[in-house]
Amino acid sequence: MFSLLRRWRRRRWLERARLPETEWRATVANLPLLAGLNTVELERLRDLATLFWYEKVLEPAGGLDTTPEMGPIIAAQACLPVLHLGLDFYRGWSSVILYPEGFLTHHEYTDPNGLVHSVHRPLIGEAWERGPVVLSWADITDTLAEPGTNVVIHEMAHKLDMLTGEVNGLPPLHPGMEIQSWSRAFNAAYERLCREVARGRPTALDPYAAENPGEFFAVISEAFFETPDRVAETWPAVYEQLSAFYRQDPLIRFQLIGRLPAATDRPDRSPECG
Repeated sequence: MFSLLRRWRRRRWLERARLPETEWRATVANLPLLAGLNTVELERLRDLATLFWYEKVLEPAGGLDTTPEMGPIIAAQACLPVLHLGLDFYRGWSSVILYPEGFLTHHEYTDPNGLVHSVHRPLIGEAWERGPVVLSWADITDTLAEPGTNVVIHEMAHKLDMLTGEVNGLPPLHPGMEIQSWSRAFNAAYERLCREVARGRPTALDPYAAENPGEFFAVISEAFFETPDRVAETWPAVYEQLSAFYRQDPLIRFQLIGRLPAATDRPDRSPECG
C-alpha cells in the first residue's frame, strides 16, 4: 500500500514540477559523464533528478549562496548510479548539506586501550549512515571537466554500501549476482592496489582507495562512470561486477559515440573524501 502511494505521489510531482527542458539541457551539457546516454535514459535521469529534490532537501552551509544550477547538477550526478535501480536505493536519509568548499569534520573514536580520541580532518565529501550526505561545491565544479574524480558519485556509492549495514564495499547485490564472485573480484583488486601503494608504485586508481574496502568501492565507482576504460582494462572482473550491480555499461556507451575519457593519472585526493 505504501509503495503504491509513493509511486502516485512521485507521478503527481513530475506532472507539477518536472525540471524545465532548458534547465535540463544546460545540466546535461555541463556533465561530460552523461555522454552517450540515449534519449530514453536522459529522460529517465531527468525524472529521477526531479524526484531527488522532491525527497531530499538541499541545505547550504558555511555561508554558501545557492544558485539555480546547483540542484540539477548535483541531482543528475547523484541519480546516475541509480538510473536503472530507482530512487528507493537512496532510502533512509533526507538531506544534502552543501559547503562552498572543503570543510572540517569532527570525529571521536575509542582505541583498543579504551582511550577516547577527538580528531578534526578536512574533507570534500562525507556520507553519514541514516544521515545526510555532505558535499563541497568547489570540488564538484572543479572536477566537471576532469575525468576520473566525482565526489557526488563517491558519496552516493557509500550510501548504497550502507544499505547492507557496515561500509565494507558490499552493497545489496541483485538476484543472480553471487557474493563469492563479487568478493573474489574486489578482494583481489583491493589487495593489488594496497601492494602498489605500499611500494610507492603508480596506480590506476586514486591511492585513497587503499584506505579500506569501503573506500575502494566508492572510488572505483567514480572511475567506473568517469573513466570506464581504465577500470575495464586494469580490473576486468571488477568492471563486470560493477556493470551487473549498476546495470550499466559506461564503456560501451562511450565507445558508441567515439568518446573515451582521457587516461591521464588521477590527481591525489586532497583534502580527503569520506
